[in-house]
Amino acid sequence: MRSINIIRISRQLQYFEQYQQRVSALIGVEQAQRLVNQALVLITLGGNDFVNNYFLVPFSARSRQFALPDYVVYLISEYRKILVAYGFITSKVACCGQGRFNGIGLCTPVSNLCPNRNVYAFWDPFHPSERANRLIVETFMIGDTKYMNPMNLSTIMQLDSRT
Repeated sequence: MRSINIIRISRQLQYFEQYQQRVSALIGVEQAQRLVNQALVLITLGGNDFVNNYFLVPFSARSRQFALPDYVVYLISEYRKILVAYGFITSKVACCGQGRFNGIGLCTPVSNLCPNRNVYAFWDPFHPSERANRLIVETFMIGDTKYMNPMNLSTIMQLDSRT
């Protein structure tokens, strides 16, 4: 089953290659290569697979483990623990948006805006707040093996710099 508006990873990699070619045309191949080699690129994937596998694949492992209402309760309880531990007051309401929970559309000049974005887990209905993103990156960079296994990104980069 194919969802609307999904850009497959193979296409995203093609876009990245095109980007490199455009940058090379502007600053030269050597400079572009240096720029790309020194860049930190964050790639996240699997979110849609997780949701699609739970909801769309009959008898998936996750759907056999939890009934949907129980799974929702479980996820919410786990996420709340994490949010509170990091000082967020809510993940239910976006900092910027329209409608119920600021959950409609992207942030625009006419959107509702929260008074303190640092205590919101989400900036808009789709994107983590800057503070949440910083915590995510910190976990990738220096997190322990509970989150980054077998090693965090800083360790990988140190190993890579030796070669």
